Amino acid sequence: MTASRRARNLCVVAALAALVAAPVRAIAPQLPDIDRASVERVIRVLADDDMEGRSAFSPAAMRAAAFIAEEFADIGLEQVPGSEGYLQRFTAALRARGRGGRGGRGGGGGGAAGGGAAPAEEYELANVVGMISGNRSEEFVLFSAHYDHIGIRPGGEDMIANGANDNASGTTAVIELARYFKGRPKPERTLLFVAFTAEERGGFGSRHFSEQLDPDQIVAMFNIEMIGKPAVSGPNTAWITGFERSSFGEILQQAVEGTPYEFYADPYPDQNLFLRSDNATLARLGVPAHTISTTPIDVDPDYHQVTDHVETLDLDHMTDTIRAIAMAGATIVSGEATPTRVDPDSVRRRQDASVLLKLILSPEFEGRLG
Repeated sequence: MTASRRARNLCVVAALAALVAAPVRAIAPQLPDIDRASVERVIRVLADDDMEGRSAFSPAAMRAAAFIAEEFADIGLEQVPGSEGYLQRFTAALRARGRGGRGGRGGGGGGAAGGGAAPAEEYELANVVGMISGNRSEEFVLFSAHYDHIGIRPGGEDMIANGANDNASGTTAVIELARYFKGRPKPERTLLFVAFTAEERGGFGSRHFSEQLDPDQIVAMFNIEMIGKPAVSGPNTAWITGFERSSFGEILQQAVEGTPYEFYADPYPDQNLFLRSDNATLARLGVPAHTISTTPIDVDPDYHQVTDHVETLDLDHMTDTIRAIAMAGATIVSGEATPTRVDPDSVRRRQDASVLLKLILSPEFEGRLG
């Protein structure tokens, strides 16, 4: 070998050694494509005065359901067997608690089922359900939010409780997550996108939904509530109720490592938030069902008030939170990760019932978390 060839070889070896020794720069993960303009368009429709606060048991709620169904159709979601289009219709009995304004408190003309002396009336309600079929047809990942709010609040100049944060924000997230996943390759697990009715009036929607399929087939439930305002821990953070009840939260934390996003345990344990939204219905059946939220619920001045308008929200934060949920759910959707089940016996039914009854009947709390 000539001296010049040996020299060239030594240069090649030195270059390779330098490459190996050089620090490897981490490639930032690509953020999910969630369109802020679409987020704003959807939430403004849901929280518009024309929706009259979307009280369950009112025509306004059915108008909101029709709008959500139109969005599901535009996205191209599949319809679920047994539904009328995207509407999962059912009836519920409600006893009047007193009349006032346009149909009583919340605009729905009633109170808790079984309360008061008036005879029960039958009302038609509807969840909105869409699906993206995956390779595993009997394993479901559920993305949900309740679309109802508390309707009309007589007595002031502004009587419409528009419910922009509660819970047009969560419903918008479900719609935009459906849009995002529909644009992705076929998922491993089948995805369900559900907007529940009547969360504010006793959880009728989630209860009916839970009876339409085998809960053992639901791998995880991402229930989304009030994500329009930044959390106390700062931007790009969100909290998870019932964090310790399954490995759901840990999986989400791992999925967003190295990204701008962070998930952590519910910072308001004294408020029993795990029991105060639609996730509790499925958790009682063993589903790893948790609510994701960002709002400082203990100090939010607009919670269940007529001041809950879109203008009070941070739509950039809300869009980022939807991106975070899309990214955090990736390993569950792909089948790489499976949360442990919730122990149904740990969800104490008596405590749940007392908390729910108090919240339904209290003038200060006409709903649960939402």
